Formats: sequence, structure tokens, C-alpha cells
Amino acid sequence: MAKRPISNVTLSNRKWALGYTIAGALLFLIYQFLLPWNGLPDGIYRGVYQWMPPAAVNESLVYVIMALGLNIVVGYAGLLDLGYVAFWAIGGYCAGWFMSEFFYFLNIHFFGSVGLDRPGIHINFWMVLIIGGFVCALFGVLIGAPTLRLKSDYLALVTLGFGEIIPQVFFNGENFFGFNISNGTKGIVIVDPIPVGVKNLGPFDFGWKLLIFILLAAVMVFISLRLRRGRLGRAWLAIREDELAASMMGVPLMRTKLASYAVGAFAGGLGGVAFATHVNGVYAERFNFAISIFLLAMVVLGGMGNVWGVILGAFVLSWVNGTGLVAFGKTFNSQFGTNIDFASFTFLLFGLVLILMMLFRREGFLPESRLKLVLNEDELDTASEAKKAKK
Repeated sequence: MAKRPISNVTLSNRKWALGYTIAGALLFLIYQFLLPWNGLPDGIYRGVYQWMPPAAVNESLVYVIMALGLNIVVGYAGLLDLGYVAFWAIGGYCAGWFMSEFFYFLNIHFFGSVGLDRPGIHINFWMVLIIGGFVCALFGVLIGAPTLRLKSDYLALVTLGFGEIIPQVFFNGENFFGFNISNGTKGIVIVDPIPVGVKNLGPFDFGWKLLIFILLAAVMVFISLRLRRGRLGRAWLAIREDELAASMMGVPLMRTKLASYAVGAFAGGLGGVAFATHVNGVYAERFNFAISIFLLAMVVLGGMGNVWGVILGAFVLSWVNGTGLVAFGKTFNSQFGTNIDFASFTFLLFGLVLILMMLFRREGFLPESRLKLVLNEDELDTASEAKKAKK
């Protein structure tokens, strides 16, 4: 039997996957072994910590996980979700509930990373990841079932409301019908560390956490690519491009939409648990509406439907927001003797970039081939007509 030829898309994905693996391995080796080395020149050490500190890389990877989940909802299925931060919040509080001393009146330990003398619920990080993912998926189904019959702007408004309600519940959750579910504005201060199974090689432990976040992002990449090539992924794309035609061809609209919402919510749960371990706590003020817009901008600018474009958009925007503008401001002010707060121009910069992208490159940095053809259909028709006129 002749072997089935490998498509260009598969070859491209393999190249990107190899590049991601190499980049992840280099980052881990640099931050875990090279930076702690005493022989490293001070200039390189200071430069790395100014422009690319380990905490910024870890946070960027959390945004990558979240953006990949949102890409399944927005990029694959074409459902505009403006409340995605709610799943991030639910996942974060799952980590706070099951990996801390928050429920101090209990003493439950299940392969946790702290001693048995610590009160509260302490479940292993890897199990809490699964718990947080499935809890968010359940909420995704519960919220999506009555609302996904809506379309376009109406669906966006409903998800916007959901994204506003859930963070407010946690923000005021110190007295939720007589129960404390979130500790309100004080937050859940300390969550259990991630058990890595090895002793850290030196005083820096962020390298192992970086490796875990790289692996979590890789899992989401694998899930996204496999779903995209499967029957469910093709159904999502059919709904995105023409919902009526998809329904006439036998695609079950409600079930297919719910599947995208559940998978995207699952990724939100993973990102929430990872973020809680990253900042060593859960804080209600971190889950605001601006995060949902920020994540949506990552998907749109990176390239809706393109996994690698979304990774690029998430990493670049999160780095600019968290470190890039601050580092550029310090360098600029020290060189020219000014005192300009460049970090205050974050939303001005993002707004300008969004406008320019929508005017000149609507498909994003790394566009998906199908979506690129759809968005540039008018230009292609005009060019074809011009060629015919010349003949």
C-alpha cells in the first residue's frame, strides 16, 4: 500500500513544533543553569533581568495557555467571547481552594507538596490542574447551554455579562450567603508550590516552573492541532464560515458549539491554576474585564485559528505589557535624561496597533490560510477581474 503523502500544513506544524521545542529547551537551560552560574558577566545578567526576567517569561506562557483556549472558541468556532477571564478566575480559585490553608478547619492531604501538619486542603498540583480544567468545562457548558443559541453581538454581550459577574462574585465572596468562598479583596495569599520531584540545582527554582509551563502550553498546542484536524475541528470551521450551511450539511450546531466552549473553558482552568502557582496566591482584582480584551487581542493580532500565530501574539503582547515598555522606558530615560512613564501608554499603544492591524493586516501576524482567503476575498475577486479585463 502506498504511503499517504504528507500535506504542507502537517510539515509546517512539524517545523513549528520543532522550533517551539528548541526554544523551550534553550529557555530552560538559560534560566535554570546559565543565569545562576557565577562566571556570567554582570552586564549580561542585568540585561536579561531587565528585558526578559524569568517571572515575565512564566507569565507569558500562562497567557499562551489562555490564548490557545480562547482561540478554540473564537478562532475555530467563530464565537465571540468577551468574558473569558471568568474561567481564568474559576481555575485560579480552584488552586486556592485545593492547594492552600484556606479551608483551615479541614485537614485533607492527597499527594500534596507540604507537610501533613499543615491545615487545609492540599492536593497534588497535577490533580488540581485536572480538577480546575473540568470545573471550568462544567461552568462552560452550564453557561453555554442557554446562551449559545444567540449569535454575534448578542452572544458577545451575554459572555461579557458572565465575565463581569464571576469576578465580582469572588471579589465580594467573603460573605457569599454566609460562607467565605474567596476571602474577598484580601485574596488567598499562599498556595502550595509545584512538586518537581528533584532538588533545585542552585538558589533559583523558577527554571523548573518554567519547564512545567512550557509543557502545559505544549499540551494545549497538541490538543488544538489534533482537534483542528479531526471531525470536531472541521465542524467548528464550518460553523465559523457559514452557520446556516453547516446546519444544512448535518452539523449539530448546539452540541458542536458547546464542545468548543467546554474545551476553551478547560484551557482557562489550566491557565488559572498555573497563574495561581506563578504569583503564589489568588487575588480577585487580577481578574478584570481588561484581561478578556487583552486575550482577545492576542488571538486577533496573532492570527485567529492559527495556533502558532496565537502563541506569537500572546507572547509578544504579554511581554510588552509586563516588561517591554518598562524596560524601554528605563533605557530611554537614562539615555536622554527624561522622566516619561512609558508604561502608562500601554492601552494607547495596543489601541493604535489594533487599528493599524485591522486596516492593513486583518488576518493577523501569522494568518490561517482559510481565514486569510475569506478576509481577502474581495481583493482576490478584484484582482481576478482586472486580469480578465487585460486579456
